[in-house]
Amino acid sequence: MKEKEVNAASRRAFIKSSAIAAAAFMIVPRHVLGGKGYLAPSDRLIVAGVGAGGKGASDISAFYKSGKADIGFLCDVDTQRAAATVTNFPKAKFYKDWREMLEKEHKNFDAVSISTPDHSHAMITVAAMQLGKHVYVQKPLTHDIYEARKLTEAAKRYKVVTQMGNQGASNDGARQMREWYDAGLIGDVHTVYAWTDRPVWPQGIPWSANKAEIPQNLDWDLWLNSAPYKDYVEKLVPFNWRGWWDYGTGALGDMGCHLIEAPFSVLGLKYANAVQASVGSVYIDEFKRGYFPDSCPPSSHVTLTFPKTPKTQGEVTLHWMDGGIQPTRPEELEANEVFGDGGNGTLFIGTKGKMMSSTYSADPRLLPLRLNKDIKVAEKFARVPGGAEGHYAQWVEACIAGYGKKELSSPFEIAGPLTEALLMANLAIRGNDIQRTANGKTIYPGRNIELLWDNDQMKVTNFDEVNQYVKLEYRKGWSLGI
Repeated sequence: MKEKEVNAASRRAFIKSSAIAAAAFMIVPRHVLGGKGYLAPSDRLIVAGVGAGGKGASDISAFYKSGKADIGFLCDVDTQRAAATVTNFPKAKFYKDWREMLEKEHKNFDAVSISTPDHSHAMITVAAMQLGKHVYVQKPLTHDIYEARKLTEAAKRYKVVTQMGNQGASNDGARQMREWYDAGLIGDVHTVYAWTDRPVWPQGIPWSANKAEIPQNLDWDLWLNSAPYKDYVEKLVPFNWRGWWDYGTGALGDMGCHLIEAPFSVLGLKYANAVQASVGSVYIDEFKRGYFPDSCPPSSHVTLTFPKTPKTQGEVTLHWMDGGIQPTRPEELEANEVFGDGGNGTLFIGTKGKMMSSTYSADPRLLPLRLNKDIKVAEKFARVPGGAEGHYAQWVEACIAGYGKKELSSPFEIAGPLTEALLMANLAIRGNDIQRTANGKTIYPGRNIELLWDNDQMKVTNFDEVNQYVKLEYRKGWSLGI
């Protein structure tokens, strides 16, 4: 089927025309009275939500429950998925196309919540920031490394308040582990393990050959956004897209921002310099391994190497495991004591001891567990009221205060490098499926090697073929706009 083109002006033209319209508006809207990204302290935040079903619904509800935000606009390509939120916020005007909403309504709201499939995060976020809107973006921040770098830079350029939706960054646990580490309780950390029982959706499978009729409630072409055009198939929307590289980022994208945030904040990690990965295999016959390069693998073990930081004495090795794979239980844990929270967890190994936590950095514990009853370390870092749930109110209050006025748990300057690390891990995973033909045989040169990363150039230096995934090509008619 011939690829469909998006019937829209270029993103640059859209932003330019919107900016002109804003300048021509004679009654200056309240959200620009103090300059771009500023709100009068007495005002409530007016939020526009892009993605109103699923996680978008819970995000929007959490902003409203902060008591300082009103939901002014809702946008979703799936009217059925958005129906409950539309009912809950009857005064909010509804749109299907986020571009139309931004163009027509940008004078009437202050901030945008983006809770859409991974492949559309960056484009919506950039467009909102260019209009001076504060942004809250679901994790992972972006779909590829180039997008993450550009959003990190754009947040500084446009001076808007930013937050990624890894709410565990606001939990007390992350701060408590920082205090324990800074107090020297476990010595110098050199190795970290993070693991998850995800995926809880199909992965390591072929794309369905069964075309289906597009539901009347879904604008399929708009859902695809910048991704290559494909015919609609069942059981992709609204959840299982996570296991397909065109739209999602696998278990790493879904849970990595929750489980690896603590090592970043505790150890001061930023950009990795090397990565290697092994992945689970699916066999479709005797000694015949399946080849499904469009789908994330059923499981993986990734090893990332981070340079020395001001908080470590040397390099840090971070192991990521998904698909139910877990590291060996620490010898300090007794036989019936739970490792992490059972299905997920993070383990820090230091020169003097170990500590672990559950999902969202919850329930931090020193090992062996008997040590925890005698811990006496002074509180050093201010807690976020409400912990993980307070992540939303923290952003709302920071938006009302204005750019640079309040501390946030996961602004893009933190969320961008964290997202890049996860996506770099995915480079190694995808490298396992890159094929070459040599002497009439198919070989896989990306397996069983370590990828070396040039952070300034944003490229792998020893296996060029994997660099095609650093910056993904958009469908004709779509552009990041920066």
